[in-house]
Amino acid sequence: MDAIIAYLHSKADGRAQRTVFITDEDRRNGKVVIPAGVLANTGKWSVWLIGENRYGRLKKSGGIAAAPAPKDDPAPWRQKAAECARIMSRVKWTPVADSMPNKSGGYFKKGTEYTGVPYSSVKDVGRYIGFEIFLKTFLAAVENPDSVLYTENLSGTVKGGAAAYYGKVCSSYTSYGLQCALWYVSRQHGPSYREGVCLVDPQSAQAAQVGDIIYTSPPPGGHVEIVTAITRGDDGNVTHIRVEESSPPTTKNTNRSAAAFDAHIAPDRKMLYRITDLDAWRGPNRAESFRFPNYAEDATPPAINRVLLLDRGDWVPYHKDQSVRFNVMDRDAQGVKALVIKRGDTVVETVEVRGKGVVERSFATCGDYTAHCVMGDGSPSQACEFSVCDLDFETPVTAVTLGEPWEIGFASDNMDVVIFYLYSEADKYNHRTVFVTDQDRRNGKVIVPAGLVGNTGKWQIWLIGEGRYGRLKKRRDIAVVGRGG
Repeated sequence: MDAIIAYLHSKADGRAQRTVFITDEDRRNGKVVIPAGVLANTGKWSVWLIGENRYGRLKKSGGIAAAPAPKDDPAPWRQKAAECARIMSRVKWTPVADSMPNKSGGYFKKGTEYTGVPYSSVKDVGRYIGFEIFLKTFLAAVENPDSVLYTENLSGTVKGGAAAYYGKVCSSYTSYGLQCALWYVSRQHGPSYREGVCLVDPQSAQAAQVGDIIYTSPPPGGHVEIVTAITRGDDGNVTHIRVEESSPPTTKNTNRSAAAFDAHIAPDRKMLYRITDLDAWRGPNRAESFRFPNYAEDATPPAINRVLLLDRGDWVPYHKDQSVRFNVMDRDAQGVKALVIKRGDTVVETVEVRGKGVVERSFATCGDYTAHCVMGDGSPSQACEFSVCDLDFETPVTAVTLGEPWEIGFASDNMDVVIFYLYSEADKYNHRTVFVTDQDRRNGKVIVPAGLVGNTGKWQIWLIGEGRYGRLKKRRDIAVVGRGG
């Protein structure tokens, strides 16, 4: 018997009947393609396969559901945004000591597995995971009980939500997912500050897309979340929406029903935004123009050194003359004879070691360094990698006049100056960024445009440098005064 016809009949509309005639080529291929537009409406359709031979015809029936064409924007960056965000929200880690602070005012528990990177607004003191260090640097520090994760507590020294030395906050989490080179604070995700973004209309689950942003305005504080998945039913309607965010103590991953999502965004303080043009939204703040974030490295599970780790983990930059603590852990009890520190191929120092313990050094010469142990049998251990860098800047004035341009001079060694980040202490949402060009680096200075700073008062200036293993910051403060002030 030859398959000759596929007959389709809509259960929702009895008048909607369609016929697809099966060709010899279809029969040789064992399949037929139903052309786009044949199914006239959504809902359930009966499908009859009709076969024919010398004695007549037979039918076999089945069914199919016709869903509306997906409303989701096919732009590939949307799915990539979800995948990048998940790098930070799906990572698992287990503290090896009880002294790592969390934003709740307590401590992460030794031996307890956590999912998602810790929440901590590290400001200019600590380092933001993904933007300033590799994810693997954080994971290496987790494994070292002598690391800054356990010996430093920023909650008493840094205002505004700091706890652990390494961390993320809501805005740096979404900005990382959206492939920015530097975070935008929560308020600056929306159309009042950025191009290429609009309010979603209607504000509902049925209109949501992957990559959409949920912004909550202050008071008490701004917050931002990102949509990472949409689930649809057979009829094409949205049934669930997954929203992810950085929220104490780590990250949150919530898959809400459509009704629950609508309730979540219903308050007047919440707005669902849609980025319609990612490049316009980011402007020059594009991750692909910088070394960090490095999504390929962050997505690759690292091999953490079991013999030796640094106080800042591994694969990490240090300031010139900053203390570096080498923790000889020898977790597999192989025996250690010596610690060897090298700059490039040159041995800087060989330190005799007997057993476990901490060796502390500082380095006045900038460069890329390694450190490894000589084991009991004479073999070398896995090496830790770090760099020593120098960067500094100055302004030629003690105060800046509002509305006038001004100059910042800078210098660096083993690190490129890439960004000046300006932060108003009078308005915590008034952050401004100056991206440093190649010409600026050749000149050793950058011009801050007139009008960039929006108010008088004290401003923090963060110089951000970038190198092979991450970023370093240096802060100076300046006063912005009115004309005649």
